Amino acid sequence: MDLSGLTSIYNDYLQTQKSNASLEKMKADLIEKNKGSDDKQLMEACKQFESYFLEQVFKEMQKTVPETEYSSKATGTMVDYYKDNMIQQIASMSTEKEGLGLAQMLYEQMKRNNEV
Repeated sequence: MDLSGLTSIYNDYLQTQKSNASLEKMKADLIEKNKGSDDKQLMEACKQFESYFLEQVFKEMQKTVPETEYSSKATGTMVDYYKDNMIQQIASMSTEKEGLGLAQMLYEQMKRNNEV
């Protein structure tokens, strides 16, 4: 009986749960930092959110790339670990350089809401 399909589904489920937990923690951090925080901390929280958003976009884009015959199930776990780590680093660097502007828009909106 081939269980590779079930393993893949289970791994996707675990990844989704981890992403949801990360998102909830970031959301709580944003709310907490918005309460009486200074501008630098608020902007940093917004950049973290943008980085997380880009990371999720990159991961979904990577799923569209077909696997090749060189993909090995034996090294799959280690490759997935390094691939996830690389995606996180690229998302973080993208946000620090130019980014999408999402962090800036979120920052401005939160500042406007905080002043009211």
